[in-house]
Amino acid sequence: QVQLVESGGGLVQPGGSLRLSCAASGRIFSINAMDWYRQAPGKQRELVAATTSGGSTNYADSVKGRFTIFRDNAKNTVYLQMSSLKPEDTAVYYCHMLVYSGGSGSYYWGQGTQVTVSS
Repeated sequence: QVQLVESGGGLVQPGGSLRLSCAASGRIFSINAMDWYRQAPGKQRELVAATTSGGSTNYADSVKGRFTIFRDNAKNTVYLQMSSLKPEDTAVYYCHMLVYSGGSGSYYWGQGTQVTVSS
């Protein structure tokens, strides 16, 4: 089994910065996709940023130029550096990974971490 543990959420003022981390542990051979999603109250979960094992990245239009996703494959960890935060970035943020254990891959979710942007 594989577990994803997130950290780094909290309360920040508009214009501030936060860095989220998500570490995978358990039976891991390799990790392909590492993504961050978020879900605000009353809204659907949406993809914020994604990265592949090849290093390509993709961002939601709403966070381009403000958020950066990067990964440390040796630590099985993905990060989300968030800058110039806005109140509309307030949400629960979830990491999401495609993990290969042996010959098959499965998707896993983290437990979620709350990010609140407010003065």
